[in-house]
Amino acid sequence: MELATELSERSDIRVLDVRWKLGDPPGLGEYRAGHIPGAVYVDLDTELAGHGEPPDGRHPLPGIAALQAAARRWGLTDADTVVVYDDLGGMSAARAWWLLRHAGVREVLLLDGALAAWRRAGLPLATGDEPAPAGTVTLSYGSLPVLDADAAARLARTGVLLDARAAERYRGDTEPIDPRAGHIPGAVSAPTAANLTADGFFRPAAELRARFEALGVSDAGTVRAGTVLASTVGVYCGSGVTAAHEAAALTIAGFVPALYPGSWSQWSNLPGRPVETGDPHAAA
Repeated sequence: MELATELSERSDIRVLDVRWKLGDPPGLGEYRAGHIPGAVYVDLDTELAGHGEPPDGRHPLPGIAALQAAARRWGLTDADTVVVYDDLGGMSAARAWWLLRHAGVREVLLLDGALAAWRRAGLPLATGDEPAPAGTVTLSYGSLPVLDADAAARLARTGVLLDARAAERYRGDTEPIDPRAGHIPGAVSAPTAANLTADGFFRPAAELRARFEALGVSDAGTVRAGTVLASTVGVYCGSGVTAAHEAAALTIAGFVPALYPGSWSQWSNLPGRPVETGDPHAAA
């Protein structure tokens, strides 16, 4: 595997283990039972998210000072290449990928195929905790396009707003977590799972591009100096976690997506925000 070779030849790679599953205990125990040698564990709930009231969403962005302090605990410096992984096809690690890029880290990579690919390659695992060197990284938000609720509502009318949740949650057939079922009016269903092959790798860029173009995504829109001038595609999910995975797939496909961190967990808790059910875009 390419990562194993790079780790043997370079000292500027920091590996972060971001194992997390909604409703499960933190992944620290799994990390301690076996992780990529040198990897440092990152807790998504406490280090990659803030905490507030329901109208803020379940996983609002952490304050930049808190994120910087955490990143320094992980041993990051401004010169590092950061590789993030999980055991969920990148669904949780993508949160770290997106958040660190948004905070200005120059190179953040997702391990394609996740921990399963490392295991299939027969590569060794380490156990216990890994000591991290003292980090000195300096972070500042603003490098990626971000949507709030108002901007998400506008984009659903003027561009393409993708809903990365499972189709049944998008339609409002079921809602196991949030107070209202359905989706942001005008949003298009694009379940994140369809971005992966059966063995957990991202589909080739051409396949991803064809998928998103079929959903109406185009190349229009620009980004300058980290500030969105005109974004024509945005993405949200339940709480902004798997939406980052969809943002990664869009990026692989050559698009520049905006992400709505509050996502459905925020929208459904905001009084007066309309809700649409069914799938108005489904073929007749």
